[in-house]
Amino acid sequence: MAEKKEKLPRQPMPEQKPEVRRRNFKEVPLGYTPEIAMKEASRCLQCKKPSCREGCPVQVDIPAFIKLIKEGDFTGAIRKIWEKNSLPAICGRVCPQELQCEGHCILGKKGEPVAIGNLERFAADYEREHGTGELPPKAHPTGKKVAIIGSGPSGLTVAGDLILKGHDVTVFEAFHKGGGVLVYGIPEFRLPKDIVASEVNFLERLGVKFEYNVVVGKTITIDELFDQGYDAIYIGVGAGLPRFLNIPGENLVGIYSANEYLTRANLMKAYLFPEYDTPIVKGKNVVVIGAGNVAMDSARTAMRLGADSVKIVYRRSREEMPARKAEIHHAEEEGIEFHLLTNPIRFLGDEEGKVKGMECIKMELGEPDESGRRRPVPIKGSEFQMECDLVVISVGAGANPVLTKATEGLELTKWGYIVANPETGKTKKKGVWAGGDIVTGQATVILAAGAGRKASDSIHEYLTWGW
Repeated sequence: MAEKKEKLPRQPMPEQKPEVRRRNFKEVPLGYTPEIAMKEASRCLQCKKPSCREGCPVQVDIPAFIKLIKEGDFTGAIRKIWEKNSLPAICGRVCPQELQCEGHCILGKKGEPVAIGNLERFAADYEREHGTGELPPKAHPTGKKVAIIGSGPSGLTVAGDLILKGHDVTVFEAFHKGGGVLVYGIPEFRLPKDIVASEVNFLERLGVKFEYNVVVGKTITIDELFDQGYDAIYIGVGAGLPRFLNIPGENLVGIYSANEYLTRANLMKAYLFPEYDTPIVKGKNVVVIGAGNVAMDSARTAMRLGADSVKIVYRRSREEMPARKAEIHHAEEEGIEFHLLTNPIRFLGDEEGKVKGMECIKMELGEPDESGRRRPVPIKGSEFQMECDLVVISVGAGANPVLTKATEGLELTKWGYIVANPETGKTKKKGVWAGGDIVTGQATVILAAGAGRKASDSIHEYLTWGW
């Protein structure tokens, strides 16, 4: 039986052609039609012990929702997903499925795994475009109030979980829009802003309140929120403090952190010029340093903003690149060049203080370091120069200290991240939980959502039975 099903190949996702999309900000994958989705869903073996579910940080009942798609019950499918995941349109687009659910799929052992991410996206998109708008059922009001700080993936997950359990939920967001990294970090062509707005609106329709332009730690403190009657507080502020290389010339004009570059391009809508005249250095010869998803996003954004050439410079080899395979593949298709085993050592400026080039050194891989990846070692005498008029530094981000410095009773790591129980999200401060990048450091959307799921269960238990 299994062999018969395997013969049906994985259904490819229709996409914009690379030569067209590299100059526009429209979404790259176009989505499955109902016919393609049902065909792909029919490949699922409906395993008795589904290992795909073990690979999902929020424990979606994957075989169940896929079976409903196969049967044409798209409404049933999205309701099944909502039982565990209130952000399916987002997760279907940006999760590293090859490492998680699809990485555990039995079909992937000898062939191509079921396209679980594409099917999740299909169910969410179908509901948004054709659904009745009917909401999942909510428990009877408990009278308990929860404050959530940050409206990124972990905060939105906690909000979605706790509102359904009957609690009163308010989300406090520093920016003027909900979504956190989903709107300021991930570009339009990978995650359209209206998709994020739709997921936020779904939570609002459930009863979640959003307070924007509130910087907790400045506008109001955590202790003041408790004084206002909140029974529990969840911190999901992410890791938004840019990291730099600390090499000569880094203060030249035309050198951005990826954080600032993508915030200007995305949240501040530089990609919609001339409708929005957000100042941003466009650059004709662009260099992006780093090889994670954020680096790919930066490089592909620069190409769409009109660059003639865009180079990714990374000090390790292709095997160590942390970006999703799909993002690397899309970047290559769009003409992004990869300069691997290469490390910048200084930036070169012109007489006006603008960046005009970068001196690099070639690297070779030595013994593994604490990350488990082989440590890059410089090759003596291999220095060379690379022309560039825009540099985006994408080598990770750290913990912003605004909230943590203003809050007594939180334990922090030496890097400034909040210490929280990995199974519950509980911090050392009573009534306060934390999760996502502010605990783990920069990671993925779905891992942040997974941390939110564990924390919401713990918060619900606390509100019901006490600490």
